Order: sequence, then structure tokens, then C-alpha cells
Amino acid sequence: MLILLPPSEGKTAVSEGLPISLSNLHFPALNDARTEVLAALRHTSGHPDAHRILGVGSSLAEDVKRNRRLDVEPSGPAHDVYSGVLYDALDYPHLTPRQKEKAREHIVIVSALWGALRFGDPIPAYRLSMSVDLPGTGRLASFWKRVLDEPLRAHAGPSLVIDCRSSTYAAAWSPPPGNTVAVNVYQERNGERTVVSHFAKHTRGELVRHLITRRGRAPESPAQLLRAAQERWTAELEAARNGRGFQLNVLLAPPAG
Repeated sequence: MLILLPPSEGKTAVSEGLPISLSNLHFPALNDARTEVLAALRHTSGHPDAHRILGVGSSLAEDVKRNRRLDVEPSGPAHDVYSGVLYDALDYPHLTPRQKEKAREHIVIVSALWGALRFGDPIPAYRLSMSVDLPGTGRLASFWKRVLDEPLRAHAGPSLVIDCRSSTYAAAWSPPPGNTVAVNVYQERNGERTVVSHFAKHTRGELVRHLITRRGRAPESPAQLLRAAQERWTAELEAARNGRGFQLNVLLAPPAG
């Protein structure tokens, strides 16, 4: 089982730790590309128009400044740096030691800055989205799409790939459709389905936590993943077709009231 997550937009700055060393990150084949993006981000973050280019408001000025000194900023495990709705629902700090080990084993984060990370890889907090057209590299989803396929396919092997990424990050790598299940979350009211971003992120985080903490073997097929999801939610599975992988649709009742 390989679980793909997006990063969070918000990051928790690390108070103490060693600076980033690319040699400490998994997927060393990505280090040349990481170096290229790091240099482009550092240069762009010092540009007078940095906030517009990076798509952030003035309230994030400190984050943009931090981008210029990422080589000396303290680093911490990715599961501590990434925060937000999905990661809050996953609630890594309250997993048991064995469950934490499983999370670090099974989770890969697709990142605009690092390309791909294992859950425990040490990184500093930064500000960069996959949707950015970064001077020097171009649109980051296209940049990473050229280099992610070989190392991630090798890492995934024949495992079931459970894709919990948003569409922005899914654009950077397409796993083999025959053994990939994308997770969709809908609210259903009177037969109509809608996507609500907050609930989708939260439910994906809960699903990942369920897969990490449940007893028994990890799912090895889309059908087994469906049965695991149905232990907690109303869910259905769409077959892979037209080059698209399987789709796990988790259906939530609308909030009461």
C-alpha cells in the first residue's frame, strides 16, 4: 500500500534542528531537480513582485522571507511541518509507535519544492504551491511531471496506490491506473452530490488514519480498499477506464440543520 498525500498550504516552522540536507531525503534521483527549484524559489522570493508570482497575500510576508534562507532554516520531519485540515484529521502525534512506523512506511507526499518525500523526511517550512509558474523552472506541475515518474513507479512497484492528492498535485504524477485508486469525497443531499473542500480534506485524513490504525493486512486491491472504507463510511468504487484509475467515492451526509 502506497498512500499519496498533498502537502498542506500552511506549514509549521521548526524551532530547532539541522538545516536541510538533500542527502537526508528519500528519492535521491530528484536532488538535481530539487536544487534547481530551491535556487529559483530563493531568487523569486527576493523579487519585488514575489507575492504575486507565488500567489500569496501580504499576510504571508514572513513565509516569503523564509524562502530566501531555506538553506539555514532548521528542519523537522515532514509530518510535523505539514499542518492543516488533512493532517489534523490524520493526527500523527497520537498514533502508537507501531502506527507511526506504518505511516512513515506507507505515506509519500508530492511536493512543489521537493518533488516527493517520505513522511519522516526532514524539511524546513516553506511557501510554494504546485500551481505556481516559477521563473526559472516554469509551471511546477509540468516541471515535476518530467522527473517524478521513474522514482515513484520504482517505489510503488506492484503495490496498491491510494491517491489522496488534490487535482493540483495529482497533475505532477500519474500512477499506473490499473492499481491506483483516487479518493473522492462528496456530500449528498436529495440525490445531488457536491464537493466541499474542507470536508474532503478532513475525510481523506480520517481515511488515511483508518488505514494506518485498523487491524489486519493493508488493502492490496481496489476491492479490499472499498471494504476497508465501508467499515467507517458509505462508499462506492468506480472501475478504471479510459486511462483513469479506480475511483473511491466516499459519501457524506450533509450537516444537520
